[in-house]
Amino acid sequence: MSIRWFLAFIALSGIFAPLVAEGQRTAEAPVVGFIATAAIPPNDPLVEAFRKGLREQGYIEGEDIKLEFRSAQGQVDRLPLLAQEMVQLQAKAIVVGTEPAARATMQVTRSIPIVAISFDYDPVTSGLIKSYNHPDANVTGIYTRQPELIGKRLELLKEAVPGLSRVAVFWDSFGQRHVEDVKRAAHLLHLVTDLIELRPPYDFKAAFKAAKDKRANAVLLVYSGAFYAQRAKIADEAIESRMPIMSWLDQLTLAGGLLSYGPDARESYRRAAYFIAPLLKGSRPADLPFEQFSQFRLAVNLRTAKALRLSIPQSIMVRADEVIQ
Repeated sequence: MSIRWFLAFIALSGIFAPLVAEGQRTAEAPVVGFIATAAIPPNDPLVEAFRKGLREQGYIEGEDIKLEFRSAQGQVDRLPLLAQEMVQLQAKAIVVGTEPAARATMQVTRSIPIVAISFDYDPVTSGLIKSYNHPDANVTGIYTRQPELIGKRLELLKEAVPGLSRVAVFWDSFGQRHVEDVKRAAHLLHLVTDLIELRPPYDFKAAFKAAKDKRANAVLLVYSGAFYAQRAKIADEAIESRMPIMSWLDQLTLAGGLLSYGPDARESYRRAAYFIAPLLKGSRPADLPFEQFSQFRLAVNLRTAKALRLSIPQSIMVRADEVIQ
């Protein structure tokens, strides 16, 4: 090899070596699975909040870590297939947001760590884990006490809507566990409840019509991933029906709902990312206690209140964490 060709070879090696190293680093990056039950896209605000948490832990997607997102599109029977796909991808951890997703994943693998974000169920009383401090399984994560917040939501709704006496309750199979909690809380507040079950493909126009026909003064939404995925449509139908709605989700209030009170969903998904670092470093899920998430937010949409010709009391305004003007 001539000196000229040798020098050229060295120069090209200097150019391509970082590219080769980058390719190797990406290929070797640990896979983290994310299984959504609801029909949400890969750039959904909750998924983006999880990505933010990963970045805060020093993980750059595509370099230090590879995030594999899958959605069951609201079809629970698809969850085991998605969990199996994560096993085939050799995921080092799997993030799930519902109890059906957690159970489906645990049935498929007892070795891959699972990070569960339990909004609507207690992981201990549901039998998913043995205790919060020592899960004694391949699952850890975050939980909130949703049933305890139902009474507070009805209280706030009664405070915001003058003369509230009858509440339509929208629920589906995901929120069935909370129906009795709603009925008990409503009874204590002397409210009549009309239970309106929704099923795929979720005809919200018909649901609001049913609520009006029953002479309900407002609507309470029980937790459901499907309601989250279709939050904009629900808000639009509520305004068109001139019906105040209360939910657990601040993003539904951002979309046009009247009130919401519950955990900050984005913050809980961001916080879930903090389990990934110790798990990738070899910690066992059984040794990572579940975190109780206690950051609850009251959101009020004044634009919607104006459209519904409601005047939100000052007693609610002073407690609001977020006010949409």
